[in-house]
Amino acid sequence: MKLPRKMRVRKKGTRPVADENGGLVIKPMDQFEVKALFGGDVSWYTPTNVTLWMALTVLAATALMVIGARKRAVVPSRGQSMAEMTYSFIYKMVEDVAGHDAVRFFPHIFTLFMFVLFANLLGLIPFAFTTTSHIAVTAVLALTVFFTVTALGFILHGTKFLKLFWVDSAPLALRPVLALIEMISYFVRPVSHSIRLAGAMMAGHAVAKVFAGFAAALGAAFFLPILAVTALYALELLVAVIQAYVFTILTCVYLKDALHPSH
Repeated sequence: MKLPRKMRVRKKGTRPVADENGGLVIKPMDQFEVKALFGGDVSWYTPTNVTLWMALTVLAATALMVIGARKRAVVPSRGQSMAEMTYSFIYKMVEDVAGHDAVRFFPHIFTLFMFVLFANLLGLIPFAFTTTSHIAVTAVLALTVFFTVTALGFILHGTKFLKLFWVDSAPLALRPVLALIEMISYFVRPVSHSIRLAGAMMAGHAVAKVFAGFAAALGAAFFLPILAVTALYALELLVAVIQAYVFTILTCVYLKDALHPSH
């Protein structure tokens, strides 16, 4: 028996889904769903789409730095030029922001930058999965930075690391209040560090999915949302690079506090 028009439901697929009232239903958050690669329930040991795209991120970053720079030619190829410019850019960032004595931690910071950058860029491929849109991924990265710089601060300076929270230049009566504020802001660092990256990546991809759904639903006028998606895609490409830069430069700032804790 054929259902009335307003009761028809379009099958789920690449096109938007209509509800039982005939309205347009776009589900932009479905793209962030964690799914098992081989079916079944998702457990901590289950290979998922997150696992796959994190592995591809590592492979892509490794390919650029190892394969791209393996010839070490006097006249560099495009791959070698990209590898060398990326290396020099992050090295200069670490030296300028955290100081020359922070250069010994350059491998860790460079690895963070490459992982976040390629995770963001690979997420722009159609039907890909953006691992940095999940707070579980960005929180682990941020907590790694937080615990590393905190431990480093106490290892290098002992209890003198607590000078980071004591503002000597402020009036004596205000110092305890400022110390409390400084401590709160310090322990909130991993929260802001992780949410900033995950939120930026999730928001952009969700908006792009909404415009793509409009393009599929508008028929002959599809070019309007397609233009919006194209412009948004260019913006997301810029955001992907900027967010990797912001995540890395904040890591350098936190490292500087561990190396030079006094105000």
